[in-house]
Amino acid sequence: MTKKFQVKIRAYGHMADFNIEAEDSAESIEQAILDKIGKKGILLKDSKRMFSTSKCWITYEEVVDDISSRPLQEEKVVRT
Repeated sequence: MTKKFQVKIRAYGHMADFNIEAEDSAESIEQAILDKIGKKGILLKDSKRMFSTSKCWITYEEVVDDISSRPLQEEKVVRT
């Protein structure tokens, strides 16, 4: 079963943020990232934040689209 993941790359003063669909395994996620980059499906933008120009970070997290449950945060407002 494939899942949706949000991928963030911070590399050499540039950044990219995109979604992929992959199996929940390191190999599948890595291959999906490489496929997306290989198709030139992402655009590395100059980072306004100062990231290291000599290092690269790649992070990912599963995207959960669950609209049936209650919101993550709610606030009750009482008007008088």
